[in-house]
Amino acid sequence: MHIHNLSQQNSVLNAFISEIRDISVQKDRMRFRRNIERIGEVLGYEMSKNLNYKPISIETPLGTSSMNVIENEIVLCSILRAGVPLHNGLLNYFDTAENAFISAYRHHEKNSESFEIIVEYLACPNLEGKTLILADPMLATGQSMVSTFEALKPFGIPKEIHLVSVIGAQEGVDYVDRHFDKTTHLWVATVDENLNDKGYIIPGLGDAGDLSYGEKLQH
Repeated sequence: MHIHNLSQQNSVLNAFISEIRDISVQKDRMRFRRNIERIGEVLGYEMSKNLNYKPISIETPLGTSSMNVIENEIVLCSILRAGVPLHNGLLNYFDTAENAFISAYRHHEKNSESFEIIVEYLACPNLEGKTLILADPMLATGQSMVSTFEALKPFGIPKEIHLVSVIGAQEGVDYVDRHFDKTTHLWVATVDENLNDKGYIIPGLGDAGDLSYGEKLQH
């Protein structure tokens, strides 16, 4: 797998990551969502450098201009609900992409620390021969990414796969590295070293879905 950890070089991305981690800034849900969106835009821009391009001619009021534009047929898939702000950031840059949405959540049997990933809802276009961008803001154990991709397989075989996350744990990075093809690209804003006993990233930022949209009732 090709792993692109953007935190290995300093950029304005550092400011956005700092704010989504900061417990005082996190209280502003709108700013939290916007920062996730902005991180998605940065990740999308960096990813765009690895896509395929074709030349086109454009008629301007004063003449003709030649440009190279993306030729990939992109399908952008996000894991609900935490993935929505990240999805929006990527869609701001890949605005002609087709879109897919999938729900995946951790199911803890009898409140145990172990869990399985449950997929309940899926809406997806044909993926055959296209470029799949699979977005989930928190790459903790990596199980959600793998389970989601397994659920997408009946929709066709993508030509390229790009995984996109805001914060990854090293364990999750290693897990997807083992389970995806070596040609897959992982784009992550930053990587933390540890998971706690509940599978949350440390230091991480908490629950991205709750911080974006409010706490949910557990059932």
